[in-house]
Amino acid sequence: MKRTLSALACGGAFALAMGISATASAEVVKIAFIDPLSGILGNVGSNQLKSIQFLAEKFNARKAAGPDVTFEIVGFDNKASPQESLNALKAAQDQGIRYVTQGNGSGAAGAIIDAINKFNERNPEKAMLFLNHSAVDPDLTNSKCSFWHFRFDADTSMKMEGLTTFMAKDPKIKKVYLINQNYAHGVQVAKFAKELLARKRPDIQIVGEDLTPLAQTKDFAPYVAKIKASGADTVITGNWGADLSLLIKASKEANLDTNFYTYYAGVSGTPTALGSSSGDGRVKMISYWHANVDNNTFEPLYVEFKKKYNDELYVTALWTELTFLSDAIKKAKSTDPTKVAFALEGMEQKGAGAGDVTMRKSDHQLQMTLYISEWTKAGGKLKYDVENTGYTFKTDVMLDPYVSSTPTSCQMKRPAAT
Repeated sequence: MKRTLSALACGGAFALAMGISATASAEVVKIAFIDPLSGILGNVGSNQLKSIQFLAEKFNARKAAGPDVTFEIVGFDNKASPQESLNALKAAQDQGIRYVTQGNGSGAAGAIIDAINKFNERNPEKAMLFLNHSAVDPDLTNSKCSFWHFRFDADTSMKMEGLTTFMAKDPKIKKVYLINQNYAHGVQVAKFAKELLARKRPDIQIVGEDLTPLAQTKDFAPYVAKIKASGADTVITGNWGADLSLLIKASKEANLDTNFYTYYAGVSGTPTALGSSSGDGRVKMISYWHANVDNNTFEPLYVEFKKKYNDELYVTALWTELTFLSDAIKKAKSTDPTKVAFALEGMEQKGAGAGDVTMRKSDHQLQMTLYISEWTKAGGKLKYDVENTGYTFKTDVMLDPYVSSTPTSCQMKRPAAT
């Protein structure tokens, strides 16, 4: 009897030890969110931080990355500055955080990539991985491509490829004005617009071009006056945040009767600036998703977020990157960033809208379906208005991934597989 009790005691101790071991193996994967949380662009970053924290809760609840892995999002305010981004990255490193997400500003993204490359070379056992949700300078997956960087948004050239393919079919477009922010993304928007329109519609004239300081212009009236004087029938802009909202506001005040082709008309604050007086169909946007797309697999999350926060959940790239990260962790059977990076390469998933999305191995640029949509009155099949305006985006055309896919010059250096 004593031997039996002893055996039971040993068995209980073993089970307890196993229980402690299982608890100890539970892992929290911290992700540093480095984006503007204050200043003129703070509303954009704050919305996105709230979005990814909301999504992380959903992924954790269904144990998407495995039974013992949960995500924790740690916010850092980079004030839209590359230097502040590096300070935030250093703080994340000091806290032992090994995953980073950022997207508002390609200058900041470039600085983060360079710093992570150097850090990982010196500290391979503490390697960090950068999941880029919105920084779209094509160089980031071409001349500056890195094994440690994955982009979950279509780059500037991909979006312009789709936009100009659509514009080329509209004979009413004769004169185009380019206005963009004066940093990597804005410069690239202007560059690719000129190149691709010249190839697809050489009859279209570029009648003016401006580059404005990022997040510094408070009054766009002088720029709108130049657009009006140029006789442009169409404006192409990659502006985002306050730089687009204020441009729209000044255009409305000046009664500028011009079509706008945009990248970011759906970003926080701009739909409110558009309101109901911008004219049906005059403002268009190229994006990977909007609230009224067909095959909207993201719809339940969008509805719940809007009900909970009275705000828009529109950066589905954050959902995509958490989906990819979760599956890569399970595939690698590890949260180690090096193993996870190898698992991410070539991965394919169902998109938030129509079609699959694929992480191209050669340059870590996501290949995806894009939509060109127009700002119009909500109602009928368009059941979701944006920012409580009564207006929303309606799909004009859905572009399959091959339409906007562009070649890469990336010559990637990979670490030895582990």
